[in-house]
Amino acid sequence: MQLGMVGLGRMGGNMAERLRAAGHEVVGYANDGSGDVQSLDELAKALTAPRTVWLMVPSGEPTHSTVRSLADLLDEGDLVVDGGNSRFTDDTEHAELLSGHGVHYADCGVSGGVWGRTEGYGLMAGGAPADIERLMPVFDALRPEGPRDEGFAHAGPVGAGHYAKMVHNGVEYGLMQAYAEGYELLSAGGPVTDVGAVMKAWSRGTVVRSWLLDLMVLALESDPHLDQITGYAEDSGEGRWTVDEAIVHAVPLPVISAALFARFASRQVDSPAMKAVAALRAQFGGHATRKAGEAANEPPTGG
Repeated sequence: MQLGMVGLGRMGGNMAERLRAAGHEVVGYANDGSGDVQSLDELAKALTAPRTVWLMVPSGEPTHSTVRSLADLLDEGDLVVDGGNSRFTDDTEHAELLSGHGVHYADCGVSGGVWGRTEGYGLMAGGAPADIERLMPVFDALRPEGPRDEGFAHAGPVGAGHYAKMVHNGVEYGLMQAYAEGYELLSAGGPVTDVGAVMKAWSRGTVVRSWLLDLMVLALESDPHLDQITGYAEDSGEGRWTVDEAIVHAVPLPVISAALFARFASRQVDSPAMKAVAALRAQFGGHATRKAGEAANEPPTGG
């Protein structure tokens, strides 16, 4: 199958290589000039109708502008797939815009990170059944080896793929936070002397084994005390959107919400909220405060 790939970063570039290794023809375009063609117009001309164009660009305006450009360049019967991390509500807008030009649209949540090129990608697609069927050779090349339903799902109509990926990423936040908290407690001064060995021993047979745990073990093997990185964690949006949806549907998500807020806390060198807590403890109980730069030395007392 022939495919245009727009966006050749860490995900898009590796996906293009995996598709080529499976025998597909990929024409790549990246705005830094690293692709096979130098513009979206050249990409459209390089593909044979009916064209299929897969987007792997940042969510928001970069994706919006790319879809708008493709609407003017593609023809009736062509198909655009957004495989980036767009918010599911954007999919309806993109589908309607392209539909006015006779161009089909599907969305696909993609999980696998930098390991996907060799291990395969977990795929959650949204779109009309005929469009999903048309894309199956691509999905089959990208997903991991093994049963299709263990690496690919047609989640529902347009928007369902990104919705499924949004929830997936919310769950991922919670799992990562649980492993991180376990790591911190193991490292906090108790009797455990080899934290990495303990976490590695969890990786087979235990009920907490997972690929994320395997990746944690790899990180600790290369940096046993995580001295080479800072405790600052960004978020790419999906966690916030997951919590937003939970509020809309009145679904309690205490773990995912706490994991998201923990990332916010990681960006505060000196938390204003905790300054306020310290000030209040001093006011109501006379508890000692410490000046900026002082080491913690107050024993734990009430309040």
